[in-house]
Amino acid sequence: MLTSVQKEILQSLINLYRNADASIKGEEIAMIMNRNPGTIRNQMQSLRSLGLVKGVPGPRGGYKPTIKAYHTLNIQASDNQTLVPIYRDGKKVKDITVSQIEFTSITHPGECEAAIKAVGNIKYLDLGDEIRIGPTPVNKLVVDGVVVGRDDMDNILLLDTTAIRSIPKKTVLDVASKDLIKLELTDSIKEAAKLLTTKEIEGAPVVEDGHVIGILTLSDITMAIAEDKEGQNVANVMSKHIITVEKDAMIADAIEIMNKNKIGRLIVVDEEVNPIGIVTRTDLLDQIAGLK
Repeated sequence: MLTSVQKEILQSLINLYRNADASIKGEEIAMIMNRNPGTIRNQMQSLRSLGLVKGVPGPRGGYKPTIKAYHTLNIQASDNQTLVPIYRDGKKVKDITVSQIEFTSITHPGECEAAIKAVGNIKYLDLGDEIRIGPTPVNKLVVDGVVVGRDDMDNILLLDTTAIRSIPKKTVLDVASKDLIKLELTDSIKEAAKLLTTKEIEGAPVVEDGHVIGILTLSDITMAIAEDKEGQNVANVMSKHIITVEKDAMIADAIEIMNKNKIGRLIVVDEEVNPIGIVTRTDLLDQIAGLK
């Protein structure tokens, strides 16, 4: 049975090792825990005898957690890609992921709580922070809530959930608008503006010989007018930075692409990279909310 200090040392070691992927010195752990380095070294001897810590000799040496250490703290020893991210204020929290979500009460949806087992330094998160967890890798679960408790020793966050939902297992083609409105290079800004306004859309791809070579949005048109370019053609003001998504990509993948590139729409293409539809952030959110 580990003492509270030993558990905190082991948790700190795992957190540091995960981010550095190299042996961790006792001084680094002592600094995070605000303890004397001598205390850490003494405890490390006990942890080594229990098979939870491995010593690495040499000037660049230190300590590494063993697989048994992960199991002891109920942490999944896996690649970062399989772990679940945490977002605060829409931004991904650096160096913290989730390894386990346990719902402690589900009788009343409005009063549901969840215990979040995290990997990383949860001291970056404060009580009252509104966070989002997910999507999880298998069932694409997303959990929103407010941090109402924090156990630094066991690296657990207590969350008062405000929303729990699962991203539908659909492809982007299932939700995309297939009646794709296209623009030509020679279209004037005025013609493009009229088309987008008439169709009540925010943007459209620019095509040449059946392939997407750019995209024009209402924001681009507004900028062109502000710069006295309204007399020019689409080719002169379109964005050539094109982000596409394959038709069989899942909704969760499309959301990740949009978030990574900070865009609100994706052109859906087939195997020949021909544009066959467009999917917007609103389309995806409506699917998650069950509005479509």
